[in-house]
Amino acid sequence: MTTDSIIQINHLSKTFKGKTEPAVNDISLSIKRNEIFGLLGPNGAGKTTTISILCGLFPSSGGTIKIDGMDLHGDLDYIKQIVGVVPQDIALYPTLTARENLNFYGHMYGLKGKVLKDKIEMWLSNFGLTDAANRRVSTYSGGMKRRVNLIAGVLHGPKILFLDEPTVGVDVQSRTVIIDYLKELNKSGTTIIYTSHHMDEAEHFCSEVAIIDYGKIIIEGSPKQLIADNAGCENLESVFLKLTKRKLRD
Repeated sequence: MTTDSIIQINHLSKTFKGKTEPAVNDISLSIKRNEIFGLLGPNGAGKTTTISILCGLFPSSGGTIKIDGMDLHGDLDYIKQIVGVVPQDIALYPTLTARENLNFYGHMYGLKGKVLKDKIEMWLSNFGLTDAANRRVSTYSGGMKRRVNLIAGVLHGPKILFLDEPTVGVDVQSRTVIIDYLKELNKSGTTIIYTSHHMDEAEHFCSEVAIIDYGKIIIEGSPKQLIADNAGCENLESVFLKLTKRKLRD
C-alpha cells in the first residue's frame, strides 16, 4: 500500500437549511490510496452526508476536499469519472432486467459496444447472476438486488468506490460474496470508502476506520489499534458502544 493520500478533507462542515446544528462539524480526514476506509457511526451521525458531499451530490457549507489531487469543487467533472458510488437505497429500475439496468449505467459512464458487453457478462458471472440476468429486477431477492447495485457502481473500473451500507438486509451468503469481491477490487488498486452498521464486518474488512457521532470524528485508527487502545474492549463493536454510548438513535 502506498502512503500518499487519495482523499484529503480539511475542516469539512455541512448545515442544512432550516437546521441549527451541523450534520457535519469540522471534519478533517486523510484517506490513503488503496485503503479500505470505514466511516462508522450511529444513525444520523453524519456518515451519509459526508459520503454525499465527497461524491459531489450536494455542496458543503465549509472546508476543502481534494480527491486524487484535484479540488472537488473546481474539478468535479474529472472526479465523477474516477469514482463509483453504491448507495444504501437500491438504485435500479425495477421493471428492467439486470442486464438492461447495467447497459443503462454503462452508457452513463461512457462505455459501449463489446467493452461494455464483456464487462457486464464478467460481473454477472462473478456474482452468480448470469442465469437471472434477463429477469426483471423486481423479481429479485434482496441479496440479488444488492449484487446488481454493486455491479452498477464498478462497471467503469473506478479508482475510488464509495459504499453506503452495501450489505444491509442481505443473507450471509450474499454478504460473503460481496465482501470477497470488494477485497479483490481493493487488491487490484481500488480505494474503498465504506459505511456500515455491521461492526464485526467492518473490523475484519477495513484497514482503517473513523467513528463519527453528532457530525464529529471522535476517533480514528486501525481496528486492531482502536481495540488495543480502549481498555476492556474485545472487538470493534465494544469500542463503538463505549465511545458512542448506548442511547438509541433514530
